[in-house]
Formats: sequence, structure tokens, C-alpha cells
Amino acid sequence: MWIRLLLLATLVVATDRREIDQVVILPSNSHLRDSDVYKVQHELKKAEIFPTVIDKFLPSFLLTAEWPSGERADLGNTVKVYDVQDEPTITVRRDPSSSASSSSSSSEAVGSGGKSAANVTYTITITDPDAPSRDNPEWSEFCHFIATGVDVSSSGTSDAVVKLAGLQDIMPYKPPGPPPKTGKHRYVFLLFAPANGTTDPLHLTKPEDRKHWGTGEERHGVRDWAKDNGLEPVAANFIYAQNEEQ
Repeated sequence: MWIRLLLLATLVVATDRREIDQVVILPSNSHLRDSDVYKVQHELKKAEIFPTVIDKFLPSFLLTAEWPSGERADLGNTVKVYDVQDEPTITVRRDPSSSASSSSSSSEAVGSGGKSAANVTYTITITDPDAPSRDNPEWSEFCHFIATGVDVSSSGTSDAVVKLAGLQDIMPYKPPGPPPKTGKHRYVFLLFAPANGTTDPLHLTKPEDRKHWGTGEERHGVRDWAKDNGLEPVAANFIYAQNEEQ
């Protein structure tokens, strides 16, 4: 009888210990899974956009793109080429988890300058690091779009809905057009802010060519251009698209 009671007590203690361990571990993991900005960061790394296209960063904003066809950019979803030929509408919003402190989130959004997000001009770009193919990126990166004049409200509850036609084009929108038999291409949207937090008008350079963003070097593109223009990334999204002939 005593032996049976001792065994039962041992099982209860072991069960309680397992439950305590789960309570300690799971909340931390679930917090990371539920955070939108960490999800963006995870998907960018998984798709090798970090570090192939841009250096690793933690987004200050969440960016979505939607085309008139109804297609949306959703962190690596595959879209049909003919559904993304028209200019998309870009929506930018501050991640709720990063807006608990408006002063700190504004500083994150615009870099070391720490200016209010409402006074800063943002720039949107689209680049293809897989031109003409991911296995043979001799044209990479290929510039599909650069425009500035994006105004993001400093309010943590409002969304900035941006129509590309209302921006100052530096490189007009060129829709995805992956060549036949080149597999899936990544089309990467990046939102940039002035690294020094300036509220002055931006005088951004136009790449000499879409191929290599005018650098003339394979696998070079938006990162080089952003650095030369004093910009840092604050948001990102991406899609996959491929030619129907594979």
C-alpha cells in the first residue's frame, strides 16, 4: 500500500514539473510567433532576402501591397503574373507591438535622427534579385520601381494608403515579367526612411539602368542604392511569380 502511494506521489510531482516547465517556456515562444514584425523578419530570412537583398533589420512598419486584380503581397505568396501588371496600392501601418511608446517607435522608424514619422518622407522600392533566374542571377538585381513622397502618419492607429500614381517616380513601375523556364522570382518591396532622420526634401539618384540598379555588378542593387542615398529599411514584403512556361 505504502509503495503504491509513494509511486503515485512521484507521478504527481513529475507531472507538475512538466507543467511548470511548459509555462516557463511557451509564453516566450508564442510571443515571437504572434509578433507581426518578427514574422516579417523570419520570412525574409527564410526566403534568403536576408542577407542577399538587404541586411537584416527589424521592421518599424508593416507594409502590404494590393493590385486591382485582388492579389495581395503576403510574405512570400505566389501570384499569377497577369494579375500584377497594374500598379498596386501600398498600405503602411505601424506595428501595434512597436507603438507602445510613440517616442521610441518614431526613433526606430527613422533611424538615429529620431524625427517624428509625420514629418519624414519615405521611399518605396521593388526589386527582383532573381533576374533572369535564381540559379543564374546575371541581371540581378533588377529594379522594378522607385518612388518617394510616401507620407506615414505618426498615429499608431491609422494606415497610410499610398497609390503609386500620387508619388514622385524615380523609376516608373515595371510589372513582373519573369522569362520562360526561369522558375519563381522573388519581388521584394522595401520601404526606406532617411537614416539621419531629416525632414528636408530628399534628392534621390536615379539608377542608370534597371539591371543591377545601374551598378554594373551582379547581385548588386537596392542595398547599394539605399546606402548611397542615405536611406535605411523600415518595412518589407514580397511575392513570388513565375512565367507559365516552365
